[in-house]
Amino acid sequence: MAGSTVSIGVLAVVAALGMGLGTVGSAAVSAARAAATADTAAVAAADTALGFVAGAPCERAEEIVSSAGLSLVGCEVDGVSATVTAAVAAGVFRVHARARAGPPPAHSG
Repeated sequence: MAGSTVSIGVLAVVAALGMGLGTVGSAAVSAARAAATADTAAVAAADTALGFVAGAPCERAEEIVSSAGLSLVGCEVDGVSATVTAAVAAGVFRVHARARAGPPPAHSG
């Protein structure tokens, strides 16, 4: 009887660890997906701001983000630089990624 109780306990712990690791792994994959999408959307927005692509920069970023199944949380255009923030649900987590595209910032000095 004691052996079966221990076995059930061990199985419960292993199952709980497996579920926890699966959730964390899913969040990591979602974070990478959000980062790649934010990068792509920021480049598209900056290209639009530079005039390489017709349209409004943040509308173009929204197209990219929504086509990947993510939500556009923020889009800021400063001249020809664009900063995009995208988010996606990953189980119980909500993953955000932020990316900037454009020329490097000017340094004073």
